[in-house]
Amino acid sequence: MRVVIARCVARYSGRLNAHLPAATRAIMVKADGSVLLHSDGGSYKPLNWMSPPCSLRVETLDAVPSDDAERPVARWIVQHDKTDDRLEIDLLEVFADTEHELGVDPGLVKDGVEAHLQALLAEQVALLGVGHTLVRREYPTAIGPVDVLARDATGRAVAVEIKRRGDIDGVEQLTRYLELLNRDPLLRPVVGVFAAQEIKPQARVLAQDRGIRCLVLDYEAMRGADDASARLF
Repeated sequence: MRVVIARCVARYSGRLNAHLPAATRAIMVKADGSVLLHSDGGSYKPLNWMSPPCSLRVETLDAVPSDDAERPVARWIVQHDKTDDRLEIDLLEVFADTEHELGVDPGLVKDGVEAHLQALLAEQVALLGVGHTLVRREYPTAIGPVDVLARDATGRAVAVEIKRRGDIDGVEQLTRYLELLNRDPLLRPVVGVFAAQEIKPQARVLAQDRGIRCLVLDYEAMRGADDASARLF
């Protein structure tokens, strides 16, 4: 992984157009080819990014035309290999540039309720619908494992993201997984299910807008602590 701390300007074009004015940011280039721009806030979410497969080309000072008052010392051009999406980053001043080999990551080991929900849903995959069968848990992708991969009664692949509390970030995460999985000719078309004990209204609206089905999970019933047949209401 390469991490560059720099004062920079960024422009994104393609399916959407976006612009980041001059500011000091952390730019991460991962081994899978992805490029991400981070600020000092916003938790783990990048301000902008380019997902793989993509290529990075660097233009040095002499090759970079600019009408700006601050002339960049270099321009990074990140072009997606399969679409017109393009991210251009003008480096105005570089404060640090480091590179480290991180090696193969063992993946996220979940604990607590979220991990239990994943295991229980894998065992009770019929909760996704009649005829669903389990493919595997923790299905690997270039940006992390999908919690559960299943197939429905028609044989269509179903990617499931599981959260204790479902919010917009979880829907965004599943959207990125679906984008990658649908590039695989052996899997596509892949549909998404966003499963959680509680799903916030904004997350539900976003999921429905993106064609993702929402599923509310009853943890107590799934682990056998709550007998639904004994309820009065």
